[in-house]
Amino acid sequence: MALETRKDLSLRRWNSANARNYPTTLPKLDRPPAVDYEKLRELCGIEGLKDIQNGIEVSSEDAHRTFMDNYKAIFVQKPKKLGFPIHSEQREQYKSSVLSLTQNATGKTSTEQLEKKVYKKEWPIDKITHDVRDYLPLLHKQRKIEDPELIRQENLKTLRRISRKLPFQRTASDNEKLFNILRTFSFFKQNIPENVLKELCVVAVHETWKDPEFTIFGNTGLHMVLHGTVVPLTDPYLNDDEGASLRSPTPLLSNTQIKITPGQCFGTLIRVEGREVSSKVYSVVTEESNCEFLKIPAKDYSRVIEQIKQREHTEKLNLLLSCGQYKLWPRQPLLQVAELIEWINYPPNTVIVSEGYMSPFIGFIKDGECHILRQVEVMHTLPNGKREKRTKQVVMGRLGPSESFAELSVLMHEQITCSVVTATKMALGVIRPEKIKDLDETTIQLFKQSSNRTFGELTKDEIQDEYMRQELKREWNEFKHGVLLDVINSKGIRPGYGKWSK
Repeated sequence: MALETRKDLSLRRWNSANARNYPTTLPKLDRPPAVDYEKLRELCGIEGLKDIQNGIEVSSEDAHRTFMDNYKAIFVQKPKKLGFPIHSEQREQYKSSVLSLTQNATGKTSTEQLEKKVYKKEWPIDKITHDVRDYLPLLHKQRKIEDPELIRQENLKTLRRISRKLPFQRTASDNEKLFNILRTFSFFKQNIPENVLKELCVVAVHETWKDPEFTIFGNTGLHMVLHGTVVPLTDPYLNDDEGASLRSPTPLLSNTQIKITPGQCFGTLIRVEGREVSSKVYSVVTEESNCEFLKIPAKDYSRVIEQIKQREHTEKLNLLLSCGQYKLWPRQPLLQVAELIEWINYPPNTVIVSEGYMSPFIGFIKDGECHILRQVEVMHTLPNGKREKRTKQVVMGRLGPSESFAELSVLMHEQITCSVVTATKMALGVIRPEKIKDLDETTIQLFKQSSNRTFGELTKDEIQDEYMRQELKREWNEFKHGVLLDVINSKGIRPGYGKWSK
């Protein structure tokens, strides 16, 4: 068998001097391309491809052509850059370190959703760069609108956008935005409490009237103009006083120069009794086309007020039932007492009532704690060695949630036997002395039978012993602290200074 001899080919020698004459440059690869193995498995599963394990030794032409047409899809394409370009090397390193090996290989975040960490520069910047584009976003974010008129226009635009959604389509954040914007307008801030306004934001609706010279009846609810202008028909056109009475017939407005512009209100939250919905009371006429309004219907307002009252009454009743001495009371007296309770808040370190004085109310603690103090006479040594009597106060105990005080002081017009000082922020339900007259005699007797004087059973000896115990404890703590400072300072150690400041 003859062997074919290899033909001698002339080898082209390479020299750095004439390297520019030959197109020998290769594309630069920063890193190998990432492979999407899911796409690769799909291509390998094409019917007709070569598969030795299943007995297919040769691929069909159609399968081979399909594989070659789609093989580029197995390489993951680089994501498009959005927003500001990345200028610093630290940002690129941070971005690449966030991706895991699986993400680099497949270009996907797998089936589980991974939290995306967004790198933002914050002031002060760790490393100073010399590219002004790194600082422009920080400067732009710090710019705020300070013109009140521009802020008002932006708020009206936000109100129009959010109120176009139906009440059941709005989210909690949408209702919160409505509340924050509405309380910036004087009418809502001065006439509607914040807890009621929050509830009304949920039921507020959006109305649009496309035709000019269209009459809008204000007796159906409170309207706030969001877009366009309207002209009132009657005087007054806005009910800002719940107890105000209207003349009959309603006087028409003679001055047609009055116009209601965006941000102003007309109508009423409480429907006028004895007047039809289609009456001219609080009514206006549109002056432009496509006028938009934010409306709070009067029937929804009455329903919200009733729900708030019922919720507060239930909360007061539960507060009474949480106090031990009222758990066995009949239902009817509890309902009467709950009607008289009003809420009041106190900051820490506030004297609610002093020993030896009349209590201003009966208190039921909803949240927080208070200290009970009693007065004691002690001998005090002056700097010159003389001794004299002084009156000091001793903390004899604490009162917490679901406890009450000063019942007998208010009912029997007695001086209270202790001082009450708040230890934390407190929320109280209180009954004023003037409201006790609304209770019947049976309920007053129940009060007297189920109540005790607040820490009134303590004797002078017990108060004196408690004072001595607290004074000895205070002196012992001061002595330990003084010895510790002497030991530390004896070696020149001063905490917080020099090498001990670290």
